[in-house]
Amino acid sequence: MTSEQGTVRATGRQVRPRTEGWSQKLDGEGRPALQFASPKRGKPPVHLADFTPEERVARVKELGFPGFRAKQLATHYFTHYTSDPVDMTDLPQAGREELVYGLMPNLLTEVRRLATDKGDTIKFLWRLHDGALVESVLMRYPGRITLCVSSQAGCGMNCPFCATGQAGLTRNMSAAEILEQVVRANRVIANGELGGKKKDDHSMERVSNIVFMGMGEPLANYNRVMHAVKTMVAPQPEGLGMSARGITVSTVGLVPAIRKLADEDIPVTFALSLHAPDDELRDELIPVNSRWKVDEALDAAREYFEKTKRRVSIEYALIKDMNDHPWRADLLAKKLNARGRGWVHVNPIPLNPTPGSVWTSSDVAVQNEFVRRLNDAGIPTTIRDTRGKDIDGACGQLVATEDDKAAAEAAPIV
Repeated sequence: MTSEQGTVRATGRQVRPRTEGWSQKLDGEGRPALQFASPKRGKPPVHLADFTPEERVARVKELGFPGFRAKQLATHYFTHYTSDPVDMTDLPQAGREELVYGLMPNLLTEVRRLATDKGDTIKFLWRLHDGALVESVLMRYPGRITLCVSSQAGCGMNCPFCATGQAGLTRNMSAAEILEQVVRANRVIANGELGGKKKDDHSMERVSNIVFMGMGEPLANYNRVMHAVKTMVAPQPEGLGMSARGITVSTVGLVPAIRKLADEDIPVTFALSLHAPDDELRDELIPVNSRWKVDEALDAAREYFEKTKRRVSIEYALIKDMNDHPWRADLLAKKLNARGRGWVHVNPIPLNPTPGSVWTSSDVAVQNEFVRRLNDAGIPTTIRDTRGKDIDGACGQLVATEDDKAAAEAAPIV
């Protein structure tokens, strides 16, 4: 027993993580099973956004059209956020639909959308071509519009507190399916359907920030996520023309992939979902900790900062009597400071309270003390503004329910 563990047993209640209402899949040794490989399913339709600009030209020619049509299609998709041939009057009417549908097949069918009372947060439920369901959340903040995107249908990381992982991993999403969430969100904004702004003209607005914190573990779908990121930052009309600094890629701690991300030379923000500074608790909270321990994940995060000079975010869901003890704040500060100063920022996330559940948010006084200890230790710490709790759109709440599945079955196929 470590001194820290002894302290908490002597001075504070320790709640152990457990699933509620579902059972974790276990491996042959009785540990929570991890799914890194995507199950084999029918591949989604190939889309313009799956190709590089050069590949788009080649594909257009394969369909029997002049290569310059590829740039026209990309302009409509990445600049005007449309894949409707009716909008593409610069294309000849003869063969227009064949060209558009040949390169822009439907990827997402909107099944349901839920909005907060102010309308400044919208959660979308999408059905993919094979019936898999994913969600994304669009949020307006002062000075920015953020979209939380999914990168997998389901998740294979099997964390007991996260609703998304309950059903396991259905499959990886394609790069185009990831990008389509952004394009569709931009269309919603342009149509004035995102609330929270007094002016009527939304034509110049678009998603400014992306967080890969929806369904799935982004770094377990590495190649497709990186293709999507590179297309997001490519100048219009080759891509969406976004700033890499407005894109956050999160992970529960896939260390080899973190190091690979650092070598990409794309200055995205990197976020490590830590949730516990000690291996004993994190083994239960984040099953991938059985592969790569806390110190290994923090070392990789520090290396990301050294290579990119981009400050790392540490995500930490504060859970009452489970990981919110003062000694854990001190241990977290100690481990972060041992790797230098100025390289990291901590985002404690108040968990969505659930009466009577083992998973409930910390008391405000406990939360404030946790933050105070980190700040006093010189670690910049800011409580995350959790948006969309009333529409089950907050962190860890994205999951396809039975009602969602029923709605998806009833929704028309387009």
